[in-house]
Amino acid sequence: MALWPFVVLKHHSLKNDAILINHEKIHLRQQAELLIVGFYLWYGIEFLIRWIKYKDQNTAYRNISFEKEAYKNENNSNYLKCRTPFAFLNFYSNKP
Repeated sequence: MALWPFVVLKHHSLKNDAILINHEKIHLRQQAELLIVGFYLWYGIEFLIRWIKYKDQNTAYRNISFEKEAYKNENNSNYLKCRTPFAFLNFYSNKP
């Protein structure tokens, strides 16, 4: 879990999981762009909207724009070097 400015891991061994760490670093960048509080507000509101729409917590979570961006790019270790500001907006759509 990314809690600005830290990545909080459930188990110490996860610090060697490059994909997970990259996923969380993408969230740290998103948080910085929205001045942290904005990120958490947007995340919560978007989750609630998508939960109402999909009637399923996991589907709602997977369709949050921040998560779509992070999951799509977590395997690309160079993503943050070429990522444009506010790139998560490209993932904000009503399509799963």
